[in-house]
Amino acid sequence: MSKMLELRRALPADAGAVRALTRQAYARWVPLIGREPKPMQADYDRAVREHRIDLAYRDGVLAGLIETIEQSDHLLIENVAVLPAFQGRGVGRTLLAHAEELTSALGFGEVRLYTNKAFAENVTLYLKVGYRIDREENGPLGIAVHMSKAISSSA
Repeated sequence: MSKMLELRRALPADAGAVRALTRQAYARWVPLIGREPKPMQADYDRAVREHRIDLAYRDGVLAGLIETIEQSDHLLIENVAVLPAFQGRGVGRTLLAHAEELTSALGFGEVRLYTNKAFAENVTLYLKVGYRIDREENGPLGIAVHMSKAISSSA
């Protein structure tokens, strides 16, 4: 079985698959926080049109995705979602590396993301791959951990 991921940019027709994968990926957090995480409720018809969403396939199966948004001075990772059957198999790390390559290609020196503090496994992963915690922010949906990573620019 191939370990390689094939990446392609999502098209408007992929919005349903993006929604389904994201809902499956985040479902495990519902019991922990007592509600659906924000990505489970997003409008993916709009997101596919307005943001960059890259789909990762392993052996022809949609295994994960990463949604990024260009900001004025950085690339924001809005969503990283991996199908439960593929979690813990390097898909998330590959998607994060892809976002870092995009950040550099766009000429930005920094990639940013945020996650719920309750998702401790995610925070740990981001720290392991070089992100730093910039701040924590209390909000109506819990504590958001804002993280960033410096990237050398190729542009």
